[in-house]
Amino acid sequence: MIEGTVNENYEATIHLTLRGTTGEEHDIEAIIDTGFTGHLTLPMTLIDRLALPWQSRGQALLADGSLHVFDAYIGIVLWNGQDRTVEVDAADTDPLVGMGLLRGHSLRVDVVENGAVQIEELIYR
Repeated sequence: MIEGTVNENYEATIHLTLRGTTGEEHDIEAIIDTGFTGHLTLPMTLIDRLALPWQSRGQALLADGSLHVFDAYIGIVLWNGQDRTVEVDAADTDPLVGMGLLRGHSLRVDVVENGAVQIEELIYR
């Protein structure tokens, strides 16, 4: 299980460990964004520090109706104690965890300041 907290802005947050291509690890706090269908966004400064390999260029329609073009990279995140390879979108925002990374998991949030955030893998029989 992955656990986090709700911050003072009522955003569900979790801590993640990222691994760079050189083996360097970097811990971050990421906001869970259920409106984001990708896996993870990171600022370009962190993508450069981790030396993540470039994958492609993409575009996204933002909530304000504008079209945003971004570069996508390949990264490794420690997820439920296992290395998981994910697409990382470059974005000039706080790190975001999207529904792509949460796929196959249950998300529970107690929406109060300092409330619990829990992510559990779903087991289907």
